[in-house]
Amino acid sequence: MRSAPSPHSAPLLRPAFPTTPVAMAAAVVVLALATPALHAQQAAVPATASETKTLSTVTVNASADASAQGLSPAYPGGQVARGGRAGVLGTHDAMETPFSITSYTNELIQDRHARSVGDVLQNDPTVRVARGFGNFQESYFIRGFLLGSDDTAYNGLYSLLPRQYIATELFERVEVLRGASAFLNGASPNGGGIGGSINLLPKRAPNEPLNRVTFGVASGSQTQLAADVARRFGPDGNTGIRVNAATHSGGTGVDDEDVKLGLVAVGLDWRSRDVRLSGDIGWQDHKLRNTRTNVTLAATATQVPTAPDNATNFAQPWTYSNERDTFGTLRGEWDITPNVTGWAAAGARRGTEANSLANLTVANSSTGAGTTYRFDNTRKDSVNTGELGLRGRLQTGSVGHEWVAVASHFSADKKNAYAMDFGNTQATNLYRPVYSALPALSANTIRGGDLADPRITGSTRLTSLALGDTMSLLDNRLLLTVGLRHQSLEIANYDYGTAVQTDRYDQSRTSPLLAAVYKWGNSLSVYANYVEGLSQGQTAPSTAANRGEMLAPYVSKQKEVGVKWDGGRFGGSVALFSTTKPRAYVGSDNLFGSSGKDRHQGIELAVQGEATKGLRLLGGLTWLDAKQIATGAASTDGRRVIGVPKLQANVGAEWDVPGVSGLAVDGRLVHTGAVYANATNTLRVPGWNRLDLGVRYLTEVQGHLVTLRARVDNATNRNYWASSGGYPGAGYLVVGAPRTFSLSASVDF
Repeated sequence: MRSAPSPHSAPLLRPAFPTTPVAMAAAVVVLALATPALHAQQAAVPATASETKTLSTVTVNASADASAQGLSPAYPGGQVARGGRAGVLGTHDAMETPFSITSYTNELIQDRHARSVGDVLQNDPTVRVARGFGNFQESYFIRGFLLGSDDTAYNGLYSLLPRQYIATELFERVEVLRGASAFLNGASPNGGGIGGSINLLPKRAPNEPLNRVTFGVASGSQTQLAADVARRFGPDGNTGIRVNAATHSGGTGVDDEDVKLGLVAVGLDWRSRDVRLSGDIGWQDHKLRNTRTNVTLAATATQVPTAPDNATNFAQPWTYSNERDTFGTLRGEWDITPNVTGWAAAGARRGTEANSLANLTVANSSTGAGTTYRFDNTRKDSVNTGELGLRGRLQTGSVGHEWVAVASHFSADKKNAYAMDFGNTQATNLYRPVYSALPALSANTIRGGDLADPRITGSTRLTSLALGDTMSLLDNRLLLTVGLRHQSLEIANYDYGTAVQTDRYDQSRTSPLLAAVYKWGNSLSVYANYVEGLSQGQTAPSTAANRGEMLAPYVSKQKEVGVKWDGGRFGGSVALFSTTKPRAYVGSDNLFGSSGKDRHQGIELAVQGEATKGLRLLGGLTWLDAKQIATGAASTDGRRVIGVPKLQANVGAEWDVPGVSGLAVDGRLVHTGAVYANATNTLRVPGWNRLDLGVRYLTEVQGHLVTLRARVDNATNRNYWASSGGYPGAGYLVVGAPRTFSLSASVDF
């Protein structure tokens, strides 16, 4: 028996009711209890004969983006969807898409106790989760290329959700599109998106009323309280509202770590026969205290140290990281004619961050001896983005066309300040931490700006125009897609102290797409694509003869072929790909130029669905050859890229226990091969395996659905380095989490 399908949901708003997380959650529960009474009062008022009318029925399909397409339906087993969003081409069934896309459902998110985007992607055999540079930001290796969480899209628009950590209560689905996507999504603001992109879909009100409260506990006395309430209004249910509120508080499985999270999200939608609108607004407040840091290896560390006990906390007790964001979106779609639809979307985010860090640098690999130093940061973000588009269908002879035209704009301003006291170090140890009192910033502290009032240090402006056409031939068995996107990148940097502009990057490039799908019946598709990625070119360093010169945008080139099979209730895919990414270095002529490249080529295998009645599988493997080519140095030529394994695999299985209605157990085995922590491949990080186990039980208590879930992640309590790197060129290490127990109860009333 499957868990109750999670209603297709709606995004985010900061309402005027109480502003503490617990009070907000309580307000949502009150709303849920009050709404049925309001309906009863309305029903008690009889309609006069003149008021009685026959209204046209509006069918409400759950839609995350106010589109006629709606969400792709769930695949049998409920863990993934049948298709996903291929950027400007819209949402399509996987068998008709010339790309590798997986869309993870909210049902999987709940059943695996996923707390963040990274937790969801632990289920993906093509993705590995790392940590951003110098802080606790999530980063994702997709096909061996890095994608920062601040390059994640929300309903197709970049950088609208919190920059470092995105709680799962904020979204309905996680869509992973593998491969470069300059045409499909436009260049990402921070230069990611070469190996793939991530799109999060907001929640929407389902057709049936929803009142759900979830309470959970986890290792380290962590507690969770969440409320999810949704209603549809109007005689034909054409108006919907979805409210989510949550609070997490307490420790983790790591000694003395502390996490606090509060969020509220509201999503509204309205639709008539020809018009669909949606609006979302949300607020998230995420606080970390004494959180275990990255581990950097000093030049004196000639090998990778053995991973410490996974519960050991080498963070300094005074360290913290705070992040608070308010964000929202508006989207509308209008069927101008039966064959032409126009849409518009806009979004904004305002975020603040503050932290005091003390990352550990290990000098002696054998003893674990090392140092920390104080590094304080503050940041403010202002993001505005939007797009306008037209989509239509037409027929020319025997060829059908589904065309699209899109104009987009993205702008972001960041204000930063820092104080880095790297000359004032404190001795500590990876295995036997030494804790120090908060050190005062010394006279030699390097400062950038005013921590209390940071000034603008960078701005990004991206504009683009995309045109595409998908042609259907041979009775719709062959689909050919061609497209072009002209992208302009305008990026400026400013002095930390004076806010005077120091340099400006203004370049443009047209990125093509050529792709094809051939469908052999309903169960087999073959596809191929050529698509490019686009990112800002580097600036020549001061040591080069052409110092300060800004290189043209880097163009990454991807070639991919694949096969997809759909057996009705069980399916899979195989993809072969090769992607090259430019790199730059100072040559023998002392000129800095784009001469080298990274080449990533590999094979991906994925399976999903119900293998047999009561047994659901989700997993696959990736074999990846990621090498540095023509680097300008014999020590790195032909070496593997930092942090990228040759083999990674996931095997996930969920089984309904015979004879016990509502009871299911699941297991997930994650394998990651060895990686390197430096470009010369002299620092080898061992591979690792991790086993996660879970159980779920559905029952009814006094007419209310109750879902009990229990999990243990890292069941064997393995000590391991979970990742190396997370920022280009850096090979810092992150310790894997210890054995973690979690238990939750959800009640629908």
